[in-house]
Amino acid sequence: MAVDTTASSDAVLGFLALHPLLGIGVMLLIGYLLGRVAIAVRLPDIAGFIVAGFIMGSDVLGVLGENAAGEPAFITEIALGLIAFTIGSELRASKLRRTERTVAATTAGQVLLTFALVSVVLSLASVPWQIAILLGTIACTTSPAAIVTVVHATRARGRFVDHLLSNVALGDALAIALFSITLSLAPSLFDDAVRVPAVLTQFVSTLSATLILGVLVGYLLFAATKRQGSTGETLILTLGFVFLLTSIATAAGLQPLLANMVAGATLANLSSANTRVFRSLEPLTPPVYALFFVLAGTRLSPSTLLSAQTLTLAALYVAARAAGKYFGTSAGAVLSGSEPALRRWLGAGLFAHAALALALVLVVYGSTELPEGMLATVLNVVLLSVFVNEIVGPLIARIAVRRALQLED
Repeated sequence: MAVDTTASSDAVLGFLALHPLLGIGVMLLIGYLLGRVAIAVRLPDIAGFIVAGFIMGSDVLGVLGENAAGEPAFITEIALGLIAFTIGSELRASKLRRTERTVAATTAGQVLLTFALVSVVLSLASVPWQIAILLGTIACTTSPAAIVTVVHATRARGRFVDHLLSNVALGDALAIALFSITLSLAPSLFDDAVRVPAVLTQFVSTLSATLILGVLVGYLLFAATKRQGSTGETLILTLGFVFLLTSIATAAGLQPLLANMVAGATLANLSSANTRVFRSLEPLTPPVYALFFVLAGTRLSPSTLLSAQTLTLAALYVAARAAGKYFGTSAGAVLSGSEPALRRWLGAGLFAHAALALALVLVVYGSTELPEGMLATVLNVVLLSVFVNEIVGPLIARIAVRRALQLED
């Protein structure tokens, strides 16, 4: 008796769509397995997570759809809030003050030049300039996890490493601020009838309210946790405030990404003891990030990914970003009178590109206020860049750290 395989597969897909948790469980388990495979062949586990999502997505096997995976915005908002809050924790004044002049110059140089080069190059490649600007802000980000892993693996210490880590933290913070500003203005950029004074007034009020809300929540979290000794209860309070902040900022039309970063920075600067608050989040981040990367992979489109246009744009994006990171950092180091090690190798340590970039591009992708024509291409371009830079970036960073330390000796 013949078995109707089509009916059987439809039944399986229907079963997976019965409950969001079933889809999330599949995402975690398959993502974990392919993440281990990626590590076995000397690739970052992020690559395995993205491939898992790609295989399970509707364009390949169709095992996961939106019903099975739950509301994608929900997972993205959780991951984005935690990423921004954690980045804020690195903006401690005492830490940045030690290298303030050089870090300020090199960070400003690499962020501004990367933003300008990527935006201009993609605009010249026929990408709508409004979308090119958003991609320019996304290109400014660097993967903190990859750089920290390289530093730990090489057991490197010294002035160069301090500048490298400070550049990653401050650069990502500036990228978030720039992205929040650009995304706030983006809908108006597509409307020829918009009035500039009205847009600027609304933007200033939105930005001010976002900053005030972030500072307020950061202080409230400090007050709630300063006498709290239990890690579990600290985690509950931290997640509660991060989720509350994200939802209020979203509902009020503010910038949740910037608000969470400001809250983290506020908390970090109120007391050095607040590092325990950020440490309480560490056990939670691996599964959240795994879900986030698998979910990003489900949005990959084979036809778009392998098209000549996407491959060309991805190559331009990677090249322009690398040039901006390297030459912008070098220019900042020269202007601040820094030593040769920073001038030659600091920019080379900033190529890694991962979680924050994907989080930002998914925010763009999920925006209903922006035209949808180029958004699928934008996502695929950034995902290709993440693939390339997460493989090549840490290798180059390892070389940069070793060569710079040799020059310091």
